[in-house]
Amino acid sequence: MIGFCPLASGSKGNAIFVGTKNTRVLIDAGLSLSQLTERLEQIDVEISSIQAILITHEHSDHIKGLRLVSEKYNIPFFSNAETAKGIYSALGVKLRSKIFTTGEPFTFGDVEVHPFSVSHDTLDPVAFTIRFEEIKMGFCADLGYVTSMVKKHLQKCHYLYVESNHQPSMVYSSSRPEQLKQRILGKQGHLSNQECGELIASVWHEELRHVHLAHLSRDCNTPEVALEVVENILKTRQITIPISVAHQDTVSRAVSFYSDVFR
Repeated sequence: MIGFCPLASGSKGNAIFVGTKNTRVLIDAGLSLSQLTERLEQIDVEISSIQAILITHEHSDHIKGLRLVSEKYNIPFFSNAETAKGIYSALGVKLRSKIFTTGEPFTFGDVEVHPFSVSHDTLDPVAFTIRFEEIKMGFCADLGYVTSMVKKHLQKCHYLYVESNHQPSMVYSSSRPEQLKQRILGKQGHLSNQECGELIASVWHEELRHVHLAHLSRDCNTPEVALEVVENILKTRQITIPISVAHQDTVSRAVSFYSDVFR
């Protein structure tokens, strides 16, 4: 497929497929090899056709399947140097890799990838924008707060995949340990529904086609709450845009570039 599709989104595993005319990549590999294979098959993609895996950071829900996928299919992963060190330490093995510099765009196949810094409790976490022809996608999750850099990089995207992790009132009322609550709510944790809505509103433009709400908490959020909060924020700014939720346990809404953009 020429487009992209979230394969899994949440604390139990994250992976996104991005495919163009000549390039097929994953963003993160936080599912088992069998799960990745199965979910790619649901969108008619063979895992052996994947050419690279872009890694945002070294938490297990983003690299769980990396070792087996990389070793079995000889697929390199792309990350910055600090994240690569974290991956080698976590997995106990060195895999085929390519190192990029955070903040500097690079070309792979027919796409331009631009990694940029986000605030999260890992060594050197990044988010990505990816350009293919005139299409720009922004993939930005696992961040504690929205910086001016985040807003700058997400300008003029046609598609956004943005974290809408929790509703603060549900975090406070949850049975989670206090330390975990503070981590989630802190500046190196995760974005709330309100913060997600405000971010989308701040970068909205008339060519923004679709938004995925990503990395929803199972215990401290629901798809209904996330959609209501985000849509209400956009409504107050007179913004109407298709929004869907990226799921944890199933493949989410796939985006086909040509049918969605060229109408």
